[in-house]
Amino acid sequence: MEKPGNDHSRIGSVPYLNALPLTRGLESELRFGTPARLATWLRDNKIDAALVSVVEVLQTGQYDLLDGIALASDGPVLSVLLAHRVPLDKVTVVYLDPASLTSASLVRVLLAERGLHPEMRVLPDYRLTGDLEAVLLIGNRALDFVYGPHTHNVLDLGEAWRELTGLPFVYAGWALRRGIDQCRLSKLLRQGHANGTAELDQIIAEYPRYDAAFRERYLRTCMKFELGDAEKAGLARFGELLVKHGLGPVHQPRFVD
Repeated sequence: MEKPGNDHSRIGSVPYLNALPLTRGLESELRFGTPARLATWLRDNKIDAALVSVVEVLQTGQYDLLDGIALASDGPVLSVLLAHRVPLDKVTVVYLDPASLTSASLVRVLLAERGLHPEMRVLPDYRLTGDLEAVLLIGNRALDFVYGPHTHNVLDLGEAWRELTGLPFVYAGWALRRGIDQCRLSKLLRQGHANGTAELDQIIAEYPRYDAAFRERYLRTCMKFELGDAEKAGLARFGELLVKHGLGPVHQPRFVD
């Protein structure tokens, strides 16, 4: 789900709780959209930078990644999950959140590494979620699901990745178009991260959804906002597995200050 933003802004972000610690104080500069929509806006030259799915960066090779900052996890993430009614080895169709890019590729990789290759279809309507045998959900849709009552088993993709590789997983990073004034944007985006780090208590207290303990766990324990050596190793491993399972091409990411 998108929410209103500044249509003239050249910076895109997702309208999810996990992005707030990276965009604190930048709200007037942002244009909001789903990960899939942000990727389209970047390709169409409607924005210059976006908190975009890393698979878009890896598969297109058209953007630089701002070093040091990301949306990542090193274990359970809560907001990227595969909800399934039947055992994974009995799943025949996985319905994919239409907002997803990286997570759609991640679930393919994780299932393929288990020797599982169910059909993948785009989820036509979120209201069908409770009736489907398996559905991938991301962002606030996933949080709503895991926070509320449900009868599905839940495979947390962050936890599954950690168990498979022993590495963190990077979901999104600040992708910058080439040939623009990246220095100005980098400074602005780093300030948003600094603001979010300094004001995390306020972000947790102010957010109107879920309870405070849940928000605290999600933003302090589950989500990681750094892009360091371990996260880059996880990103490289993801690229290798994308190629292994025919989900390429994959380009070496280029990091900028």
